[in-house]
Amino acid sequence: MTDQWVTFSRRGVAETVHLKGEIDLANAHDIGRAIVARTTLADAVLIDLTAVSFLDSAGVRLLDLIVGELDERGKPIRLVVGERGPARMTLQLCAFRTDLFAIDLDRAAEELGR
Repeated sequence: MTDQWVTFSRRGVAETVHLKGEIDLANAHDIGRAIVARTTLADAVLIDLTAVSFLDSAGVRLLDLIVGELDERGKPIRLVVGERGPARMTLQLCAFRTDLFAIDLDRAAEELGR
């Protein structure tokens, strides 16, 4: 059961993934399966990381795989990381693609809808 870490909604054209709590080796695989199941047919994907309290290397790897898969299919994606917070800091330390970062969920959805 992944409901404690991941929920889904629609925002404009984007399937929106809301992650919360700790994303780590213990749950990254299950979270990844849930995300793939919901985003396979999506036109665009937003991943909201603003409620993530901890992100380890398994969580970073999960995001890398999802971004790679969506890029291969030509699907736009944004990672909503806020202005500060654990997820943003971890992704920056790992030199993750900052061109995917967004501060605000509504603005990111609007950008993907263009």
